[in-house]
Amino acid sequence: MQEQHLYEYAIIRVVPRVEREEFINVGVVICHWKRDFLACKLHLDSRKLLMLDPLADVEMIQLNLASFQKICTGSVNGGNIASMDLASRFRWLTAVRSSIIQTSRPHSGYAEDLEKTLERLFEENVG
Repeated sequence: MQEQHLYEYAIIRVVPRVEREEFINVGVVICHWKRDFLACKLHLDSRKLLMLDPLADVEMIQLNLASFQKICTGSVNGGNIASMDLASRFRWLTAVRSSIIQTSRPHSGYAEDLEKTLERLFEENVG
């Protein structure tokens, strides 16, 4: 039997009109400190987004989600935040904020395979 890993994750949301607090889930970010594992999976369903806000700037939101991905992976073109250590990047990505891209509060769990867990969480929460 493989070793169980304690991980943290958060659901990534798009909140097109922050004052209304309506959102759609667009991804999952998962982190395991000891294994130096930080990954996210994203998918923006523009049809759902436009149902919440017909004037939503889909292209700009996709660019912001791409930036989220770059920070998560520590991409060299992801800016200063992407160059931070893994724990700092996860905390920055999951910080409470009032913006169009938000995350749930972090949750924790145990898993043997972090990649499969990311896929499962994505399917359960984004679809």
